[in-house]
Amino acid sequence: MATFKVDTEQHGELNCWRITSEHAELLIAQQGAQILSYQRVGEPPLLWLSDQAIFRQGKSVRAGVPVCWPWFGNLQRNPEAVQAMYHGEQAPAHGLVRGCDWQLNGAEQVGDAIQIEFELPAAQGDLPGWPHEVELKLLIELGEQLKVTLTSYNLGSDNVTISQALHSYFAVSDVRQARVEGVDGLSYIETLADWEQRKQKGALEFAGETDRIYLATPQTLSIVDPHWARRITLTSSGSRSAVIWNPWTELAKELPDMADDGWQRMLCIETANVWDDVVELRPGATCSLSVSIGSEVI
Repeated sequence: MATFKVDTEQHGELNCWRITSEHAELLIAQQGAQILSYQRVGEPPLLWLSDQAIFRQGKSVRAGVPVCWPWFGNLQRNPEAVQAMYHGEQAPAHGLVRGCDWQLNGAEQVGDAIQIEFELPAAQGDLPGWPHEVELKLLIELGEQLKVTLTSYNLGSDNVTISQALHSYFAVSDVRQARVEGVDGLSYIETLADWEQRKQKGALEFAGETDRIYLATPQTLSIVDPHWARRITLTSSGSRSAVIWNPWTELAKELPDMADDGWQRMLCIETANVWDDVVELRPGATCSLSVSIGSEVI
């Protein structure tokens, strides 16, 4: 049976926990229940933490796995049913929960994995402008792989429609040398060209700013990083869509929490329910969105 330890840390204004096992180390912030970093012993980081990250209350950190819920991206780009759920005036990008402090329900050893469970009580009717009652939990499992599961349970008497994402930032040696496999032949929305629908040919390689919504995605996608001689594998469930993003040179210069060359060392593949893949939760219904992250030498 593996052992683990939990240490409390303060990063800027944020309360955090560092969880260390014999195989890996996780850094998690209470705000957003956000994984900030994940690294296996003797390997480069799997999840990317910006070296200019800002640890401020109410602001999502440029790192790890931010949780986007109950909508993803610009609310106005979401289907009408998702937009109709929100009754506020200013709709923040990526929803309402990234800047909230979540409740840590516990951390325990279950078999060969360490399970850390968070809950957001505010989702049960207290999110500003979003008057719905949903039990929202995030389960983080640290074992041979890292598994993250976001579960929504509709406690109310009306249907609730959401889009959502686990907005994962992956660490790469140089994004210009990396490629994403598993997308060949998929349709995608090219958000940088008037949201046209296009078809992917071959693996995705990077030569400029990238912001695409891939549709009808397979269960497994992977990042091949020849310089670090590794393949990062993402295995998802509860998702038929994925967003792939890299800001490249010009946009990176506009981001205060990213170094001008930070775009070279990161790549987002976001396990999602977006576009034609949003979720309608009937009263008493549950949905779970999850991704397992592993790596192997190539």
